[in-house]
Amino acid sequence: MRFACGTFHTGHDSSTTSRAIWRPWGGHSAYTYGTSEIWTTGYSAGEVRAAAAPDGAAGLLTLGCCLASGAEFGAATTAAAHGEWAPATRLAGSYLSVVRTGNTMRIAGTRAGTVTVYWRCAGARVWWATAAAPLAAYAGGEPDPAVLLAAFTLRGVDVLTDHSHFSAVRRVPPGHALILEPGNPPRTEPVPHAAADLSFAEGAPLAREAITTAVARRVNGRGPISSDLSGGIDSSTITSIAAARTRLLAVTYTDTRMGEQDDVLYAERIAGDRTSITHAWVHGSRDSVQHFDGLEDRAALPVTHTPSMTLGLLAIKAAQLAPVTEYGSVAHLTGRGGDDVLDAVPSMVIDQYRAGRRLEAVGRTIALARARRRAAHPLLRQAARTHATDHPRALTLLAEVLNGPEPLGRPGWTPAGEMLTWCGTTTSASWLTRTGRAAVAELVAARAEVADPYAGPGQIHERLALELMGDGHATYDAISRQLWGTPVHAPFLDTPVVDVCHAIPGWQRTRPGDFKPLARAAFTGSVPAYLLNRRTKTAFTGSAYAGLRSNAPTLRRLLTGSVLAQSGLLDAGQALAALDGAVRGEPAPLADLHALIISELWLATLPLARETWWEKTPAKETTR
Repeated sequence: MRFACGTFHTGHDSSTTSRAIWRPWGGHSAYTYGTSEIWTTGYSAGEVRAAAAPDGAAGLLTLGCCLASGAEFGAATTAAAHGEWAPATRLAGSYLSVVRTGNTMRIAGTRAGTVTVYWRCAGARVWWATAAAPLAAYAGGEPDPAVLLAAFTLRGVDVLTDHSHFSAVRRVPPGHALILEPGNPPRTEPVPHAAADLSFAEGAPLAREAITTAVARRVNGRGPISSDLSGGIDSSTITSIAAARTRLLAVTYTDTRMGEQDDVLYAERIAGDRTSITHAWVHGSRDSVQHFDGLEDRAALPVTHTPSMTLGLLAIKAAQLAPVTEYGSVAHLTGRGGDDVLDAVPSMVIDQYRAGRRLEAVGRTIALARARRRAAHPLLRQAARTHATDHPRALTLLAEVLNGPEPLGRPGWTPAGEMLTWCGTTTSASWLTRTGRAAVAELVAARAEVADPYAGPGQIHERLALELMGDGHATYDAISRQLWGTPVHAPFLDTPVVDVCHAIPGWQRTRPGDFKPLARAAFTGSVPAYLLNRRTKTAFTGSAYAGLRSNAPTLRRLLTGSVLAQSGLLDAGQALAALDGAVRGEPAPLADLHALIISELWLATLPLARETWWEKTPAKETTR
């Protein structure tokens, strides 16, 4: 698996401390300073960039897809020498940044979590990595089942904060940096945002510039390029920007059910409008690929450091990327993250109330009810309740519900105002045993103790959705590199793009009855108007139901032998009943079933022996 890791000694006099006696298997040394060492595994030479200030007082190392020009990279290094370290985290691309100022190091991933930093202490030595599993293996740690369960039985709860999927490993929250310095314990601090609050009119041209830069620098002079072209606004925007600068292969995936939707019509028209686009169709029904295919041989599954929803789409992604591999693409572009930066979550209306825009918020709530075909009064009442409760109190109440006697997750019942609440349980919460409920309640109660009482639900839900998408993209990219040798990119998830788009209040980025007005304002003139004026969005639930039916025997075996059930936290019978209902075509919590399936696969296949990830450093290197 591709990852970067490093070690730092926090002792007062680290110059006399020996070097680390362990290093990652197959790792390449990327940086050495005193007893600090950084290695990469699976990175190409072009993905490692470094510079130092002329006086040696500061240095910058980036690992991954840093698209900064030489001048921009040098300016960020100079800024670091003057104590301004944040610019190094906001260069174009998606990468890990390591900024050294004197003997202090600041290590940061991306704001969306496409690159995330994890760490743990071993005495005075701090180990950190862009994957949690190697650190857990080093420490003999085990996965945290409460985190796994909470991920799909709760909504609106930051189940990770500064924790990870492993009890022995800490996580640096996306948008933060890990601070390492001699004589002090490690700590994290937020990366200052580049953009202050922006109006819609101010932000639209800046969003266009940031997104165009993110795409253009990925395609210019890199070699053969490919892209997803679903026909939706997000992938079509990325494809249109790229096709204006280079020739590329655009891939449209469809099947018998999707062929009846609008997406294929838009994809065909977009591809036909550009002579620089070579259009490839992949028809899943003809290729006989479905959701949850290819999961029988667990030993053949790719390894990811967090559970990956891509596993449930493995055969589909293989078919989709087959023409990309044949084309020799050096970078496959996707529209992942478009919903998170060009649109906003419904609960942003509560933040509008909290910002003092009460009349506007009431009007928006009524418009939201109309757009969702709901009665207005239940939504207005829920908005008032949410506005009157702060985040810590909402989490405390949720923990009490989890510990209470009432049933959870009533099938087929969704309160009208659920989208405007702070948090709650999902339908799959009914799968929890009493012990499982207690474990998840303990996690929620712990989050209540550190929750920000001043943050709004829209702000929190937007961040959680962004980080979920960022992690999903990171694991998809990891799987694609392992199985098909193709890097997958998501320009919408680059930190400069997120910074600009999220500086525009969410209630301005979304409008009931309109669809992605920010995309239209930003890209009119460079993306076809018929696409930007689109008002429909395709759902893909029919294909998921078909995949569950086709692969039911494999999935039943997996859930019958559930690791979470064997630990006493999950009622496998309840989960199997939901699966059987989906097989019969009954309404089912598809996303929760998907999440449970990939969590069980992850638990069953993740290698955690230290020797899988680490090797002893030769003695001559530990003493030099």
